[in-house]
Amino acid sequence: MVHYMKYRGYWSLARTMAELINRLVSRPANSAVLVPVPLGQRRLRQRGYNQAAEIAGALADLWGMPLALDVLKRTRETKTQTKLTPEERTENVSGAFTAAARLQCRAEVILVDDVLTTGATLVAAAGALVEVGWADVTALTFARAMPLAVQIERA
Repeated sequence: MVHYMKYRGYWSLARTMAELINRLVSRPANSAVLVPVPLGQRRLRQRGYNQAAEIAGALADLWGMPLALDVLKRTRETKTQTKLTPEERTENVSGAFTAAARLQCRAEVILVDDVLTTGATLVAAAGALVEVGWADVTALTFARAMPLAVQIERA
């Protein structure tokens, strides 16, 4: 599902993904704000949408929560992470985000992305948020990628 949304233009799958998340995750507190992991401008132009923002927007509708598209910004383009090692992923996204100061009356950020692989992107994004005063940052992803060896061991 993520592959179709991310690489084949099926952005409308975000609603289905949000509905599946909603079945598994309790609605966060009223003081939370949903913040999608931003794409670089080049990738956003190529794709035409940010898959994390689409999922976060659908969740905001379902949960009746605010969506903050301007809290987190990508400061530079990064290489696609698909073929990078965990160490290369961490280096690739290091310093790639900046954040706006905490919004009044909003204590918690729910950082939304499509897939958790090594966590490098989420750690870098959360770090930028914490740096400017968001003390309570939770990550929420639709999927978690696992190395092939782990999948084989569990089969």
